[in-house]
Amino acid sequence: MNNNIKVIMMGLGYIGLPTAALIASKGIQVLGVDVQQSVVDTINNGKIHIVEPALDGLVKHDVERGYLKASTSAAKADVFLIAVSTPFKGNNHEPDLKYVESATRMILPYLEEGNLFIIESTSPVGTTEKMASLIFSERPELKGKIHIAYCPERVLPGNVIYELKNNDRAIGGIDQASTEKASDFYRLFVTGELHQTNARTAEMTKLVENSSRDGQIAFANELSMICDEADIDVWELIKLANKHPRVNILQPGTGVGGHCIAVDPWFIVSEFKEKAKIIRTAREINNYKTEWVIEKIKNKALEFELKEGRKPVIACFGLAFKPDIDDLRESPALYVVQSLIKQGFEVLAVEPNVNTQNNGLGFCFVTLDSALEQMDLGFKLVGHKEFRKLPEDIIKFVNG
Repeated sequence: MNNNIKVIMMGLGYIGLPTAALIASKGIQVLGVDVQQSVVDTINNGKIHIVEPALDGLVKHDVERGYLKASTSAAKADVFLIAVSTPFKGNNHEPDLKYVESATRMILPYLEEGNLFIIESTSPVGTTEKMASLIFSERPELKGKIHIAYCPERVLPGNVIYELKNNDRAIGGIDQASTEKASDFYRLFVTGELHQTNARTAEMTKLVENSSRDGQIAFANELSMICDEADIDVWELIKLANKHPRVNILQPGTGVGGHCIAVDPWFIVSEFKEKAKIIRTAREINNYKTEWVIEKIKNKALEFELKEGRKPVIACFGLAFKPDIDDLRESPALYVVQSLIKQGFEVLAVEPNVNTQNNGLGFCFVTLDSALEQMDLGFKLVGHKEFRKLPEDIIKFVNG
């Protein structure tokens, strides 16, 4: 496979846009498709709608050179990539494939013999086969004539461009020919090693990676709650325990957020309810940690009220799901703030990575300086770099 191909990227979010930009930077024609006209217009103006280091310059360069364009509709191409979200449906953490299916249906009229169809969206095991069945049921003449594969991203927000290029990838097709075809494509822009497997194994690989991380974080979060009751500094404890050459305890926090670690384990639990016991327990511990944080804040507020005779002004520092990004998806810190506001507390929310006014949350953020001037109690929920020199009396639920 050479650079003289056309690529369609379905979804221009936190993964789709960086991936499209990286592919376009290699001199490959990329059309990004998104249902939001505002996103399309922003990208076609050489700008970005998310916070990710190095992405703005890359998109601007790609658009100016004519290799990256955006649209609300698909077109004919050689390669079709699906990078849309996979949320839950209902309250039982059941995966919802409506966006993956919708994106697949959008490109159905444009598929031709020899095309390569790849799903990158985090998905339950069997999703690639389901989409293949959908394609062949609607376009039976394409059976055996196109290649279908799954290849999950494994990147860290804040370092996405580098990791998309340099990290290893697991690539699994519905048959060996599809695996080979997809591998040829990723070699055009990925320098990391490409590990060939089948679609089901590639799908499970992504879920297992994040479930493993979730379990490690759950241990740290559970430890932090134990240490609070035992009057032990959990940060010092972890630092000392990690001096052991074979121990590497992670840092506790407000909970676990984002569209990967907080979501992917449930995809395994939903399909293997009786077997996924540790995976389910880890999810429950990390979710409980967020509720525990809320209760700790409420208790401090009650202590203040009993002492001062009035309710405190509470400042919460950080709302993104991890440090130094703008991503609020599944954020435990955001949940803490929303819960406190619903319960009648006066909360000053500080999130330097998101627009202070037009955040779409129903409340405005305040600046760091304003919060420090007005607050009675302060709580560090996310370890943004802007918060590293907060006063000592700020109660910390994350290190740094």
